[in-house]
Amino acid sequence: VFLSRNFRCDCGNSKFKNLQCKLLPEKGKVNSGNKYNDNFYGLYCTCKRPYPDPEDEIPDEMIQCIVCEDWFHGRHLGAVPPESGDFHEMVCQACMNHCHFLWAYASQLAVPALTKVSSLEDEGIVLKVEESEEQKKEIKKESGVEHQETKEEKQMEQFNEPSTSSGSDFLNIYGYCSKFLQKFPVETAKTTSESSFCKLKELQSKQFLKKDTATFWPSNWRSKLCTCEDCLKMYSELEVQFLTDECDTVLAYENKGTSDQETERRDPLMDTLNSMNRVQQVELICEYNDLKTELTDYLRRFADEGTVVKREDIQHFFEEFQSRKRRRTNRMQYYCS
Repeated sequence: VFLSRNFRCDCGNSKFKNLQCKLLPEKGKVNSGNKYNDNFYGLYCTCKRPYPDPEDEIPDEMIQCIVCEDWFHGRHLGAVPPESGDFHEMVCQACMNHCHFLWAYASQLAVPALTKVSSLEDEGIVLKVEESEEQKKEIKKESGVEHQETKEEKQMEQFNEPSTSSGSDFLNIYGYCSKFLQKFPVETAKTTSESSFCKLKELQSKQFLKKDTATFWPSNWRSKLCTCEDCLKMYSELEVQFLTDECDTVLAYENKGTSDQETERRDPLMDTLNSMNRVQQVELICEYNDLKTELTDYLRRFADEGTVVKREDIQHFFEEFQSRKRRRTNRMQYYCS
């Protein structure tokens, strides 16, 4: 059964008329958080075919998109998937169009990286984000700073030349130091500027390639996404807030699955034995073997007679077993004294 990250239990709502939820009896009639795509009907990929497909004779690996969580044939992604060890996550064509901002990151983070090409007609479209008014003002401001620095350098050269007036020298030094200190903002202003810095805008100001294909990403690419206030708002509007969650990655789910399997394979008896010393281990093994032997003999009687084992029978067995164990323990204490 395919379950998405946002899927919630549907029992008790309007989809099941005669079934009431035992956990939440007052559950609403419709679970608006659930999205029922073709996967819930056993159909996958852009070809909308079942998996495994009895009519498909082409061997092909299916890859899951980390955004829409649909599964796709490798040959239906619009691009040849890299070697399995080279990438960890995939974003399908439709989700790349939905999450358009990812194209700017793909120029540096995708596997292989999407770089500018000589022929754009066949490969895709190179986008260049136009400079905003604020960026133009910033460029003019920077140009003005450079001009100011050039002027200050000339003043410094004049200052280094011999001067006959000590008052003029003092004014030159004072003026130069004042302008020099103005180039260094106070610490609070620097911190504010760094906190409002947007990685995405910086990438969008450069040329990047956009193609009508799926993209493939390395294991740590999510940590490089911008988390400024504007980008977080954009993630929320596109309903992809999970992209910044490191616990949502395919690698995190794989590690969790491996840990759960190891826990299931673990033998509780062996875990208990490993926590005991040698004497306690021997005593526990003997008790376990005695219980196993007596319980097997007890249940065999019911099998031979063809009768059903009831709860009272099992309870009677353990009461007798505990009674025999206490009698054996009492005799051993009496003998040792």
